Amino acid sequence: MTKLSRLGTNTVAGMSNLMGDDRHTCTDEDSALVTSWRRGDISSFETLVRKHQKRMLNIAFRITGDYEDACEVAQDAFVAAYKGIDSFRGTALFSTWLTSITVNISRNRLQQVQTKRRNEAYSVDAPHAGEDCAPMREFPCPAPSALEQLERLDLREKLQTCIKTLVAEFREAIVLRDMHDYSYDEMCVILKVRQGTVKSRLFRAREMVKDCLKRAVGEL
Repeated sequence: MTKLSRLGTNTVAGMSNLMGDDRHTCTDEDSALVTSWRRGDISSFETLVRKHQKRMLNIAFRITGDYEDACEVAQDAFVAAYKGIDSFRGTALFSTWLTSITVNISRNRLQQVQTKRRNEAYSVDAPHAGEDCAPMREFPCPAPSALEQLERLDLREKLQTCIKTLVAEFREAIVLRDMHDYSYDEMCVILKVRQGTVKSRLFRAREMVKDCLKRAVGEL
């Protein structure tokens, strides 16, 4: 029996436990903070930043696959939210609106990086660099006992490597649903697609990650 078999090959949907990330929670506090912020209380905005920055940074990291890029994305997302608060109508939760901004900026950053890599690959002067040439920096987060066990099996890094092989639309779906527990309705708002599309992307993403993990664990 392989290590993956002992863990269960159908656990991709519960990957938030592997990543040691916060579960997605919403409270009514955001509404009051946003109202106060709009009235000129900058401390309310700072409170929202402290409350959501870890999750936004984690989402950005899982999508871009690079810690430095994720830091810039998270910062840009809060700047964009600050400048664009007048466009927030309250038809969705503030956290959903903020996540939509973060995902869009992450997607753009990923596209820029991929374009740059393709250009470098065709450059005579530039050395050819594969996607995995640089060591991956993990986003620091509290490590529960289950995560410590999985790290000993070397699955955490392999999982992130598998996620990095997905195209953006599949990567976003699995990050939002399986690592941050966003509802399908929230994902429709964030990704601006219908629920059927969300479910289709998520199914395909889970299958591709599961197959990738099977191959990776088989090499241990």
